[in-house]
Amino acid sequence: MSHLSPSNTAPLVNSKGMFKLLVIKPEDYRQQTRKATWIIIAVFVALAMLLSSLFVMFFGEPGGDNFRLNMAGVAMGVVITAALVRQLFSKQSWMAANVYGWRLKRSLMSVTNVMHHVTAGVAAQNPAAMKLLRFYHLGLIQMHQLDGNTGEASQIVYEADAHKQCMQALDIDGDQQTLDPAWIQAVKSTSV
Repeated sequence: MSHLSPSNTAPLVNSKGMFKLLVIKPEDYRQQTRKATWIIIAVFVALAMLLSSLFVMFFGEPGGDNFRLNMAGVAMGVVITAALVRQLFSKQSWMAANVYGWRLKRSLMSVTNVMHHVTAGVAAQNPAAMKLLRFYHLGLIQMHQLDGNTGEASQIVYEADAHKQCMQALDIDGDQQTLDPAWIQAVKSTSV
């Protein structure tokens, strides 16, 4: 898949909170995220300048120190831009790659937060822990590839392949493209 859009990113997180990895060309991902970043920067700059000018025009003193009003305009620009990104822009097709990247990183962080439980579960050959670690490896490799950090991705491949072989020896499917939050709960509850 070379182009992300809201229609094909909608199934990334389903009603059960599961996140699914997609096949994305890193070059297309980076091109789309750069475009979205420039759009957001342009919106922020325009809002900050407009609001600062309006604050100075209506509340400022001619020839006086209007630094606080300018800063208030910039702060309001940040708040409005953040609200626009969250409520409006994140639903646009030009933001699909960014949204996917954010969700990927959040999914990886949810595993990282329980990694001590995961490693203990893998040592005990807990199937949920084995699946979590496999998803984590696949997601981490993809994140590094999308970000253009192939050196880091290649370092993880050896560990990921060794873990996949352990899963195959236990007859656990090594193709874990989806993160199921139930695995996290299962891993946390078994290692408490």
